[in-house]
Amino acid sequence: MKNRNMQVSGKGMSRRAFVRNTTLAGVGLAMAAPAARVLGANEEIRVAVVGIHGRGGGHINEYLKIPGVRVAALCDVDKKVLAARAEALAKKNNPVRTYVDVRDLLAAKDVDAVSVATPNHWHSLITVWACQAGKDVYVEKPCSHNVFEGRKCVEAARKYRRIVQHGTQSRASGFWRNTIAAVQSGKYGKLLVSKGYCCKPRWSIGFKPYADPPEYLDFNLWLGPAPEQPYHANLVHYNWHWFWEFGNGDIGNQGVHQMDIARWAIKGATLPLSVVSMGGRYVNGPSFRDQGQTPNMMLTVFDYGETLLVFETRGLVENGLKFRRKVTNEFYMEGGVIKDGKFYPDGKGPGEPLAKMEFEMGPGNNFENFIHCVRTRKRSQQHAEILEGHLSSALCHLGNISYRLGWDVPFNYQTKRLGDAKIIRDSMMTVLENTKAIGVDPARAVYCLGPKLMVDPKREKFIDNVSADLLLSRFYREPFVVPEKV
Repeated sequence: MKNRNMQVSGKGMSRRAFVRNTTLAGVGLAMAAPAARVLGANEEIRVAVVGIHGRGGGHINEYLKIPGVRVAALCDVDKKVLAARAEALAKKNNPVRTYVDVRDLLAAKDVDAVSVATPNHWHSLITVWACQAGKDVYVEKPCSHNVFEGRKCVEAARKYRRIVQHGTQSRASGFWRNTIAAVQSGKYGKLLVSKGYCCKPRWSIGFKPYADPPEYLDFNLWLGPAPEQPYHANLVHYNWHWFWEFGNGDIGNQGVHQMDIARWAIKGATLPLSVVSMGGRYVNGPSFRDQGQTPNMMLTVFDYGETLLVFETRGLVENGLKFRRKVTNEFYMEGGVIKDGKFYPDGKGPGEPLAKMEFEMGPGNNFENFIHCVRTRKRSQQHAEILEGHLSSALCHLGNISYRLGWDVPFNYQTKRLGDAKIIRDSMMTVLENTKAIGVDPARAVYCLGPKLMVDPKREKFIDNVSADLLLSRFYREPFVVPEKV
């Protein structure tokens, strides 16, 4: 592994030429941004989708619905998936070119926009490379694998004047637009606590043996920026979410949607003043272990001064338990609680319909809006502009960093590190109560308690904590390096 500041150069054409150009940009040498095609109002927009096994299939289907858009190319390191998707499109009279290596795709002149649905650890690098290649980008959530990368995406979008849309689709929802406007209106008093829930079934993934990767999978390219390591079937195609080198746990998977809403509700919020997390990876079995690394139960508290952002990530839900799937947001105001489109005075009663508010909103769903802005070049009309995506993704990363620096403590460990507000105490008890699902007595449960980390929001660094700062980025494997200077 090499430090993220180190770059390599290449010679020749196509992919190697592209790597060379992006490397020159990364070390600050002169390189003019490729000239983007100027699109007329009715001209066809040619989109390439990268990472097409799961969520990428949804991207393809969305673009097929939009007039004036053509899915021109597909890219995936799994040749079986690539062939199957291409064949399906050919049957719809939509032939596509296929690529295994994204660098070859980005060198193509007849692609206007790139839609990224790869694993998280590839999101930012493809975004930066695509901007450098003069292409607009739709990037799935979270836009980054770490805080450093997200800021580089913003810088690349600005420098190369690209439209970069983030896959936090709630910003395309009139329901959530009205809710946020109501929270910020003052009609219901000040916002005291903005709370998000990511409670989906995330049980044990077991263990898969190390093995040779399938012949149809380019595992070296799949690894990309991550350290070289052996293949096992818990990585490809989904459970990579639960490994630190590739994913960000459920807080950075489903959770980033609700985290975005929670931060959005706090007017003008960027990064917090502090963050602290507690939780653990709780699975059943004789050793109470599986191959995964990220927590499936976590409580995170962010301090925004007058407002707390509290976030529950709970994976021991359903399976006949009293704890149900819960993916939503709640807003605790001075006068009551806003949730589910209603206002509950003093948090009680049947609730009353939320007031209808005035708010601004660009056209279309998240994908239609992206294409609209590719045509108009008006960043102000984007639903989920990359800066917003970066900030909300960064909150997920900050919560994970506190957790990763923590240590195991018993249930009755006396601490006010998370704060002594009732809503925090109640959430903490809920997380620990969930351990009954795997046969653990909550009173004997052990959990990981992270340090309370102080944050400098402007610098996007921690205050006087070198260990935490190291987790704001990563060591990159050449040549898959997110550059310091885009």
